Amino acid sequence: MKTTKNNNNNPFVIGVAGGSGSGKSTVTRQVLSSIGPARVAVVMLDDYYLDQSHMSPEDRRKQNYDHPDAFDWPLMTQHVASLCDEQAIEMPVYDFAADNRSSQTITVKPAPVIVVEGLYALYDVELSKLMSLKIYVDTASDVRFIRRLQRDIRERGRSTESVVNQYLETVRPMHKQFIEPTKRNADVILPHGANGPAVDIITTKVMSVVRDIESS
Repeated sequence: MKTTKNNNNNPFVIGVAGGSGSGKSTVTRQVLSSIGPARVAVVMLDDYYLDQSHMSPEDRRKQNYDHPDAFDWPLMTQHVASLCDEQAIEMPVYDFAADNRSSQTITVKPAPVIVVEGLYALYDVELSKLMSLKIYVDTASDVRFIRRLQRDIRERGRSTESVVNQYLETVRPMHKQFIEPTKRNADVILPHGANGPAVDIITTKVMSVVRDIESS
């Protein structure tokens, strides 16, 4: 593990990246469980897709949601910076059934630990500058595909055919072109997904930092 940074007792910002279905959410849940929800603010990249209200439903469906240009990077960077400055944010909520941002938001309050989770959590340079620890969850492609298929059918109302087509047309090529290369930006690479021993080491380190922040 590379040396982590946490200057001037600022919040400890963790970036959790990896392919679709790699186990990013499992890592985030383990951080929440180990450190406590009251000490962690979670910012989900999935909710920062660009607003597409100006498009028809048909045109929205045709967009490449696995390309980094699909995300509102300025807003996400601004929100993480605000949390670092101990200001609450109104995180957008994305409606995957409508392929557009919902009218609702979620209030996220500042906390000693901020987790930024998403496919491209380690992609944007300005966002990465705010991070204390950058994690890439590395999982075999067949495992990731099965998890994505199950999730999109169960949670997003997708058909098997549409999930398979999207995987072949955009998910797989975008992973190889854009997501997998962000491993180079990681401080820690978790092989075989969110394996328990590696995550335990990370949470132990983060707990030590949290105690330092709270005692200062």
